[in-house]
Amino acid sequence: MILTGASVDDVVSITTFSIFRGMYGGQQVNYLGSVFSIPLQFILGILMGLVIAIILIYLFKRFNIRNTEKTLIILASAVMLKNLRDVLSTWVPIAALVGVMVIGFVILEKMPELGMQLSSKFDKIWIFVEILLFVLVGAQVNIYLAASFAVVDMTIILIGLAAHSAGVYLALAGSNLILQEKIFCIIAYMPKATVQAAIGVIPLSMAVASGQEVLAIAVIAILFTAPLGAMGVRWYSEKALKVDENAVSKEIMAK
Repeated sequence: MILTGASVDDVVSITTFSIFRGMYGGQQVNYLGSVFSIPLQFILGILMGLVIAIILIYLFKRFNIRNTEKTLIILASAVMLKNLRDVLSTWVPIAALVGVMVIGFVILEKMPELGMQLSSKFDKIWIFVEILLFVLVGAQVNIYLAASFAVVDMTIILIGLAAHSAGVYLALAGSNLILQEKIFCIIAYMPKATVQAAIGVIPLSMAVASGQEVLAIAVIAILFTAPLGAMGVRWYSEKALKVDENAVSKEIMAK
């Protein structure tokens, strides 16, 4: 639930960012259409992910392919889905991130053993990509500017976290989660990293007057929220969450 919600959160954030980027560029933006396009993006992303996942499962069952090659095929499919989103974005919006997640969900559901093996492969790939992403972002940061705006930046980040936490709590209203589980969800959604690293540099590349400051805020948000959220998840999960014994028993039996 948290992983799916995080994907939704990312898509909404990126869409909102795109709207404001269009406003800055002087483009005519259909705000109402942009808001209502979000559900359509999810639906099309899910459908595209399902189609690709079904094709991949057929190929994996039909042909004897090594796990390393399967990993590369899935990675290529994800890149293809992203590029397809870019090509069709003018006519049809597609949430490529959701589609990629659906591919993983379906493979794990239909081929659990393969899904776990491929997950291990992608963990190794992510180590390199993570280093590359954050090193490139860090190379663009003006440390002295970030330090001079530290107080203002932290104030903006804390206000954003408070609003985001309130939104998570409201989103869980009426659910069957107990209070401790809702608090855990709030903590789990606290870390900000990948999306901030990916889009924080865009205003700078657009020659926005405050592009350096925007990037500095994004970097400070990563440095502040990522370790804080990671520690909070690890500490609070041990106190608030209970292990599903039935799920553990099923996993043991499956192994």
